[in-house]
Amino acid sequence: MSASTSSPSPVLVTRMRDFGPTIFDEMSALARRTGAINLGQGFPDTDGPAEILEAARDAISSGYNQYSPLQGYPELREAIAEHQARFYGIDLDPDREVLVTVGATEAITTTVLALCEPGDEVVTFEPYYDSYAAAIALAGAKRRTSVLRFPDYAVDETSLRAAFSERTRLVLLNTPHNPTGKVFTRAELELVAALAREYDAWVVTDEVYEHLTFDGVRHLPMAGLPGMAHRTITISSGGKTFSTTGWKVGWLSGPEHLVTAARAVKQYLSYVGSGPFQPAIAKALRLGDDYYEQFRAGMQAKRDLLVRSLQETGLVVQRPAGTYFVLADVAPLGATDAVDFCWQMPELCGVVGVPVSVFHDDKEAARTLVRFAFCKQDDIMREAVRRLGTLQIAP
Repeated sequence: MSASTSSPSPVLVTRMRDFGPTIFDEMSALARRTGAINLGQGFPDTDGPAEILEAARDAISSGYNQYSPLQGYPELREAIAEHQARFYGIDLDPDREVLVTVGATEAITTTVLALCEPGDEVVTFEPYYDSYAAAIALAGAKRRTSVLRFPDYAVDETSLRAAFSERTRLVLLNTPHNPTGKVFTRAELELVAALAREYDAWVVTDEVYEHLTFDGVRHLPMAGLPGMAHRTITISSGGKTFSTTGWKVGWLSGPEHLVTAARAVKQYLSYVGSGPFQPAIAKALRLGDDYYEQFRAGMQAKRDLLVRSLQETGLVVQRPAGTYFVLADVAPLGATDAVDFCWQMPELCGVVGVPVSVFHDDKEAARTLVRFAFCKQDDIMREAVRRLGTLQIAP
């Protein structure tokens, strides 16, 4: 899987030769270079709640500027445990079953490195967030995938079963799902859980968009399913929920022996990080229900705006149930390959998007699909779609 058009360094180890600069870095650099509107990389163009920003400033003034404990500051670990109990009824020991990480990406990589031996297999769905493939490669493990297909992205049970084998070590699951916006149903989660039990595999769940689900759909954590708490590591972060992606405050939680294994690896990656932002995210996690509901409602309105606007240009658009991404088929604009099209878009119309095929092993499943982010100001999105509308729709 390659998420870059750049050639790899000739001295890079073989298992990482397919991984150049990420598509997010390349597309954002392209946007800066051309002045195009960036609907590619998934970061908001407004800051999070003022009281959270002030809490970070207070932490800096109060001495949170040296190494934090390896496990993370106690106030954040306690807030994470409270959050899981409050929203999902999941009980955690903050001292033994929670580990603070430098963003969710480190949590994912740490866990895969801790649990996978070379030659083990990791089952995941494609399209997949690009760091999944890189983490699996770093561990020397093998990626086995089941394809989710546009526009409904339903789980194909036959395909999923075929991805499991006697070498399956863990399942890497993302719900709500980036880039598709899919929220896995209870039946789909139960199928994954049943297969994990059958093959005695761990389940690692990336739930960073847990508070971004729409139209009354609710996020269901795998660890909350019967019999799955002892088999699941749950990963999340504060970046998406509180519009602080640059703070890189993430965490993982689960059974003590799995968290201990992850901690053994994490200490030799970043060791610790994000010190003064940890107490600020602790405060954020304790915000009232009104914050979470207003945040969800605001993003749903932005989703509706972008979906409606793209549809009005004549594109076939998937309506996501979660995250802050919309996928559109750009074939009506004459595109035959979304990768080429996305590199050309800044010059053609001054907009940047991300080609979905870079997150696939099966490139044909997403040949003409582009991901657009709607975590942007409304006027920015309207202008981006206006620009896209200047392109000629093929008859």
